[in-house]
Amino acid sequence: MRHLLVTGGCGFIGANFIRFVLDESDFNGCIINVDKLTYAGNPENLADRVEAWGPRYRFIQADIVDRPAMEKIFAELAIDSVCHFAAESHVDRSIVAPDAFVQTNIVGTHVLLDICRQRSPAIQRFHHVSTDEVYGDLGREGYFTESTAYRPSSPYSASKAASDHLVRAFQRTYGLPVTICNCSNNYGPYQFPEKLIPLMVLNALDGKPLPVYGDGAQVRDWLFVRDHCRALWQVMTQGRRGETYNVGGNCEMANLQVVEMVCDLVDEMAPRSPAGPRRDLITFVTDRPGHDRRYAIDCAKIQSELGWQPEESFATGLRKTVQWYLGHRAWVARIQSGAYREWIASHYGIRDEG
Repeated sequence: MRHLLVTGGCGFIGANFIRFVLDESDFNGCIINVDKLTYAGNPENLADRVEAWGPRYRFIQADIVDRPAMEKIFAELAIDSVCHFAAESHVDRSIVAPDAFVQTNIVGTHVLLDICRQRSPAIQRFHHVSTDEVYGDLGREGYFTESTAYRPSSPYSASKAASDHLVRAFQRTYGLPVTICNCSNNYGPYQFPEKLIPLMVLNALDGKPLPVYGDGAQVRDWLFVRDHCRALWQVMTQGRRGETYNVGGNCEMANLQVVEMVCDLVDEMAPRSPAGPRRDLITFVTDRPGHDRRYAIDCAKIQSELGWQPEESFATGLRKTVQWYLGHRAWVARIQSGAYREWIASHYGIRDEG
């Protein structure tokens, strides 16, 4: 791989992946980062490293649904591999407005696959980043494996399931060299504050209510984002073509337990003398429609075939995450105020899309 296209590289996982590949891996080619810069896409997530990377990194503002734009990028920059992150990813938003999820997650994935099909055999690898949510509600026992049937519950997970099927179909029908990773809940630096852990950290710091859906007993497996990036790179460089690998953190936690741990860490790192413990801010709210009760990942395949293991426990990863948000209050303030959108507008002419 010499010219790696990363879609959605200004988002949370995509930005961490680019940092990992260019700063920590043995990759000696160029990354082309294509991002539409919707509300959760923030070039500032990479701004501190751009000068150091020099010609090894290039950013292009573009929409993966825009086929002419994507064809031009593939042709002019001699793209030979793809790591596809670009997606609408927030379940609550998909319930309110599913159209964008169909367009980006399904149509956009098809555009990329079809361009790669037409450019074959120049394409060495098309790696698709997906989610464990495609499997639906697991129940109290067992784990998701790569052969678990798909039963998506939300418009978001249904759109990701559809994109997974498209990727596999292009491998089986056209021989496209694809791999897929279905990962559990990511957390870590640069995550947009609408997601559970950063939302709880920031609300706890500000003394705001900490909303917990239903009874808070929904169980998720938590994966530190750098561990995920290591797994993605190992699959891209060592994984068998046509294969799917589940990636999890071996950290099953109930949502309420996660929030309580966040509260305790914020109390430790940013004590507030007159007020009580942050746990007092926990507020139970009406549950999300179709809210799955439990996800849990079986990582045996990636562990046995590629030797990957998560390095962070939930306790160590969460501590690093809370410390990061405490140490990056200016970044947080620009996100919360919307000032980051003005920076994007001044540099790229992209106005807020909501």
